[in-house]
Amino acid sequence: MKIAASDYDGTLFRNGTISPKTVEGVHVWRSAGNRFGMVSGRDYGMLVPQLKHYGVEYDFVTCNNGGIIRDKAGNILYQANIDSQTLKAISLEPIVRKSFHFAFSTKDTTYLCHDSEGSWIVREAEEWDFQITKIAESEIENLQGIHQFSLGFKTPEQSSECAEILNKNFGEKIRAYPNIGSVDITPLGISKRQGLETLLKTMNWQNSKLYVIGDEINDLPMIKAFGGYTVNTARDEIKSQAKKVFDDVGAMLRFFL
Repeated sequence: MKIAASDYDGTLFRNGTISPKTVEGVHVWRSAGNRFGMVSGRDYGMLVPQLKHYGVEYDFVTCNNGGIIRDKAGNILYQANIDSQTLKAISLEPIVRKSFHFAFSTKDTTYLCHDSEGSWIVREAEEWDFQITKIAESEIENLQGIHQFSLGFKTPEQSSECAEILNKNFGEKIRAYPNIGSVDITPLGISKRQGLETLLKTMNWQNSKLYVIGDEINDLPMIKAFGGYTVNTARDEIKSQAKKVFDDVGAMLRFFL
């Protein structure tokens, strides 16, 4: 049995869709007795409706950059946690205040505050019917069970600057990953690499060959750890770290089938 794990945005989901060729590639891969799943910065409730809409079959989902892991039935295999005091302190950072939303991920809902025009959280919640709960900023210090704090900026430069500052000021407790205009904040030690390592151990898949593919900074931990791959639309910085560049996820699956 072989296992393939793909990033979602920019890797599986490209140019506003998932190509039928890639969907078929996933089907052929799984029909041969292999496993396929997602490893994404997105919340479970944001991700799964889109996979079902496009007909993508999957065996696991590692969401929020490794912050929570579920099997194909949605059962939680692992969940991390950021303490509420750290969440509050981060929210008060001057550069964080420039974000057009504060989104806090739990197993059941996404708590949202500080949201303004330009926030894609509300737009996607309306389009894909995933659960969001509006809160006041004063409630941040009372939040429990948060495994990712996400921010949104207008430019990749802003998100990179924010991540750099947060990693410098809070690096003993969290890790901030820039991803285009987003910043995903997870507990220290949580990453897509850690998420996949936990998945393999939990499912007793350690002896299976793992193939990973991604296209952004938050994908680099798993690409480096597992000798992973990328797509032809990735930046040169990512391509230089990957073993091979494929046209799409389906092409990678067919290559290793």
